[in-house]
Amino acid sequence: MLVFSGICWEMCWDAVGFSEKWRASPSYNERVMTRDPLASDDPSLSPTAESQPRLSAGLVSLVDAAQAYARAATSQNTNRAYAADWRDYLGWRARQGLEQRPLADPETVGLYLAALASGAGPGGRPRRVATIERRLSALAWNFAQRGLAFDRRDRHVATVLAGVRRAHSRPPVQKEALLPDHLIAMLDALPPSDLRNLRDRAILLIGFAGGLRRSEIVGLDCRDEDSLEGAGWPEFLEGGLLLTLRGKTGWREVEIGRGSSEATCPVAALKRWLEFARIARGPVFRRVQRGKVGSERLNDRHVARLVKRLAVVAGLRGDLSEAEREGLFSGHSLRAGLASSAEIDERYVQKQLGHASAEMTRRYQRRRDRFRVNLTKAAGL
Repeated sequence: MLVFSGICWEMCWDAVGFSEKWRASPSYNERVMTRDPLASDDPSLSPTAESQPRLSAGLVSLVDAAQAYARAATSQNTNRAYAADWRDYLGWRARQGLEQRPLADPETVGLYLAALASGAGPGGRPRRVATIERRLSALAWNFAQRGLAFDRRDRHVATVLAGVRRAHSRPPVQKEALLPDHLIAMLDALPPSDLRNLRDRAILLIGFAGGLRRSEIVGLDCRDEDSLEGAGWPEFLEGGLLLTLRGKTGWREVEIGRGSSEATCPVAALKRWLEFARIARGPVFRRVQRGKVGSERLNDRHVARLVKRLAVVAGLRGDLSEAEREGLFSGHSLRAGLASSAEIDERYVQKQLGHASAEMTRRYQRRRDRFRVNLTKAAGL
């Protein structure tokens, strides 16, 4: 819950995101903290019309600005995930008859984590440890936004989570890396014959050569002044393409060199898409419908669907079923492909991917370097 100059600003999450409703009752802060924060239409919590203050035009504009900054505090994907997790928690509480317990009650949260791990929660199937940890982070974030004190180290939470990790922890499942041969086969399935194929070829080549996350790909804008809500912008230089990106660890620059041929050059592919699509400002990658380019930014799920579809069309991992191949490849396969294919010093790969530690980069390279050194033979056996 954010408070600006005595105005209580309640963040109410819904299916789209959050909408802010300010209230100005002196006791409203205390009452809302012990009730469901989504039940803002409860007349017992809402102040009367007479209690609503008259805000100056300047203060209204400040509230609007504060709302915009609050939205920008976390990414849209994080906002959507936290909103869904919050609704899931509230729904579980209601089904268990726990509505009267405090929202941030550690015992209730511990029971919720146990339900997720055991399969007694929503959906009826056990959740992965990583999903449970994210749910807990989402709850902690939502509690903080509502001004509710919550300690993740409380024994009812920490001990249950430690047990869940010990009982259900599994090795991380990594998506299959797209190697250069795979990428070329996928490009062959996308002849540059129409706008949609030009766009998707640019997405694949930029995503692979830049080692980009799918949100970074679709978040690109044409110019720096267009990127107030985007992930960054490209700049065409003589040596190649320079991307300025806003990532998890802050701003970083990603250099993308020119390819060995026109057909596999990411710089040429992006330039060709922008020219034929006649895009000079705003989002770089947009929807194409009936041969016409729209104005809205492409959803990041398009990258995942594109990779999955082309993995099947190009015949990658033909030893697996179509469903297995779709599960094996994803948008992250582009990023993993660069890390696994580049035979250079790991520090350059780490910089390109924006990893905070070299250990994260080595995870990809370990898979690439398996059995290159045979210690069994080296030991004399």
